Amino acid sequence: MRAVFAFVFLIGLGLAGFAVYMVQGHFEQQQAALARERAVAKQQVPTVEVLAVSRALSYGEELTPEDVAPIRYVEKHLPEGTVSSLEELFPADRKGARLVLRPMEANEPVLLAKITAPGGNAGISTRLDQGMRAFAISVTAASGVSGFLRPGDRVDVYWTGSLNVGPETGQEVTKLIETGLELVGVDQTSDQSRAEAMVARTVTVQASPQQVANLAQAQSTGTLALSLVGMGDQSVAGAVEVDQRSLLGIVEEEKVAEVAPAPAPEPQVCTIRTRRGAEVVEIPIPCTN
Repeated sequence: MRAVFAFVFLIGLGLAGFAVYMVQGHFEQQQAALARERAVAKQQVPTVEVLAVSRALSYGEELTPEDVAPIRYVEKHLPEGTVSSLEELFPADRKGARLVLRPMEANEPVLLAKITAPGGNAGISTRLDQGMRAFAISVTAASGVSGFLRPGDRVDVYWTGSLNVGPETGQEVTKLIETGLELVGVDQTSDQSRAEAMVARTVTVQASPQQVANLAQAQSTGTLALSLVGMGDQSVAGAVEVDQRSLLGIVEEEKVAEVAPAPAPEPQVCTIRTRRGAEVVEIPIPCTN
C-alpha cells in the first residue's frame, strides 16, 4: 500500500512540475509577444488621415467628391495645404466647382494650391506669384524653340537689334536680356500637361514690373528669341553680347595717327646793299655758306 501511495505521489509531483513548467513557458511567451508589440509600436510612424485624388486629374478638370478618397499620410512629412474632410474641401456655404490648376496623379494628396477656390476660374491669374505680372511675347517656329515650349518651362530671352546711341550707332547686336523666365501660357492655353509640340504665335511669361518694361522696350526696338532652360538647371547665365565682329572673330585694327611731314625750310636768300644815288638797294647774290 505504501508503495502505491509513493508511486501516486511521485506521479502527482511530476505532473505538478510539468504544469508549472508549461505555465512558466506560457508566461514567457506572453512577455516576449508583449515586448515585440511594444518594439513595433515604437517603430511605427504617426500618420493622419487626409483626402487624396482617386484618379489622375488634368489641368482645368472639375474636382468632385467622387474623385477623392481618404488615405493615411505620415504626419511628420505632411505637405502644407492638405484637406482632411469633404466638408472642408466642399463647404456647404460656398457654391461653385473647384477646378484643377496643376495635374495630379492617383493617390496624391489634395493640396489647396493645386485647385481653385469654390467657383473660381483656372485662368493665368491664378498661376502668378505675388508681385508678378504676365507679359506676352510674339514668337515664330524658330524663335519659339520649334513649338516645344509648354506652360511651366523656363526660358532665356535674347534681343537682336541695332544700336542707336554711342559711337557704334547702326551696329546690330544680340544680347541676353532676361534669364529663367517661367512660361505661364502658350497661345491661349496654360495647361501644363500638354505634351505635343505646338507652333505658337505668342507665349506668356511671368515677370516683375521692371522685367516687363525691359521686355516691352526690347520687343518694340528689335526681335526677341527664346532659349529653353533645362529642367532642374539652376545655373545663372552671365552677360552675353555678340556682334558681327565677335561672331566672325574679326579684330579691329588700331588706327595709327598720321604725322604731318615737317614743312620744307624756306630757301636762304643772301643780299648786299648798295647805294644808288639817294636810294639804298638790296641786290641778291649767291650765298657762300
